[in-house]
Amino acid sequence: MKAEEVRQITVLGAGQMGHQIAMLCALGGFGTIIQDVQEQALAAAQDKLHAIMDKWVSKGKLSADEKEAAFQKLRFTTSFEDAVRNTDFVIEAVVEKLDVKREVFSKLDQLAPEHTIFATNSSTIVNSLVASETSRADKVVNMHFFFPPLVMDCVEVVMSDKTSEETARLTMEISKRINRTAVLLKKEISGFIANRILGALQKEAVYLYEQGIADFRDIDIICRKALNHPIGPFELMDLSGIDVGYFVMEQRYKETGDPEDKPFACIEEKVKQGHLGRKRGKGWYNYETEGVKQ
Repeated sequence: MKAEEVRQITVLGAGQMGHQIAMLCALGGFGTIIQDVQEQALAAAQDKLHAIMDKWVSKGKLSADEKEAAFQKLRFTTSFEDAVRNTDFVIEAVVEKLDVKREVFSKLDQLAPEHTIFATNSSTIVNSLVASETSRADKVVNMHFFFPPLVMDCVEVVMSDKTSEETARLTMEISKRINRTAVLLKKEISGFIANRILGALQKEAVYLYEQGIADFRDIDIICRKALNHPIGPFELMDLSGIDVGYFVMEQRYKETGDPEDKPFACIEEKVKQGHLGRKRGKGWYNYETEGVKQ
């Protein structure tokens, strides 16, 4: 199968990653379905996408006709079976928990056509850990987008030792069709490339904070001013979602058993408090009272 033969792409999960990935697919000309178990999540996704695309139109990045054409290719549903029964390519973007993803891939294997490719947008979980729930490990691949997908021009495409060359090629072709630069990794490693490098930076930043070396605001300032990073590591955690980072560290710790990979106490505390970053109005920074730009 070639990218031009793909008639339908299904994105599972309408959260902060899924709805934007789906819009990229629609803008790339693919018939696209967004599936989520919650009607409220689908309604919120639709509102957010209209707001983003309206801004693009006002800035001249997109014409009104192009916006309308993209939305005509986009469909929202709560029905898992309806979303996958005739699809050619699935991008899973559910919560970053291995047991949840395994359950999703098991259902996919039962309901999707035999030719359908399964891609996971996991930011750290290698695809072989979910491919084991299917009878088509050769058709399973990582397709890791970065947040926010409509802005970040990069996708990590990761093969396991069972992912076929054809699956990898098609995933790279689709990435190109949706105007994203894809990088192919032919060997699995937890966290892939970007998040392993980013994780090392964030781990050191949190260590310095917990040791009382510097306040998190000052660490962010140093990273922005001295290292020329666009935002600091704590600001980035707030942007991505502190819970997302926590689940990544938790999964890595389960895989390695290395205490060095265990989530930091201050991260765990914020998750328990529900202080998850910008999406909740409070994380490391308080976006409701500090006037921090969202």
